[in-house]
Amino acid sequence: MRHRKDTFKIGRTASHRRCMIANMLKSLIEHGRIETTVRKAKELRRHADHMITLAKENTLSSRRKAIAEMMIRYNPITTKEAREVKKGDKSSFNGDRLVVGILFGDLSTRFATRNGGYTRIIKKDQRMGDNAPTCFIEFLPQ
Repeated sequence: MRHRKDTFKIGRTASHRRCMIANMLKSLIEHGRIETTVRKAKELRRHADHMITLAKENTLSSRRKAIAEMMIRYNPITTKEAREVKKGDKSSFNGDRLVVGILFGDLSTRFATRNGGYTRIIKKDQRMGDNAPTCFIEFLPQ
């Protein structure tokens, strides 16, 4: 019996599910809106709301927790890449680092006065290949 087990397994192993949620979180934070299935969106909503709550705390500990949950790897960059980043060329830069800046900068100030419920799910039609119910998940405007 699965009493009091609140994880949606989504038909994947634990490691696959963790990686998939981390990638979807990064995409949601970067783009503000993504299209996915309803089941994945409902699981992603729990994690996205937790990320915003961590960003509102804005401590070193909360930043490290967010980085760990989104599986962001800080690979060392060369001095040449660092110079290009300073000039404004973000193409040679690890894009995951920008996600942390968006989360702790823009999104934390955007939802500073709100107490939860930072995302919404807008249902769409069925997917063509397997008839899975799809939806958009996005952050609220304010």
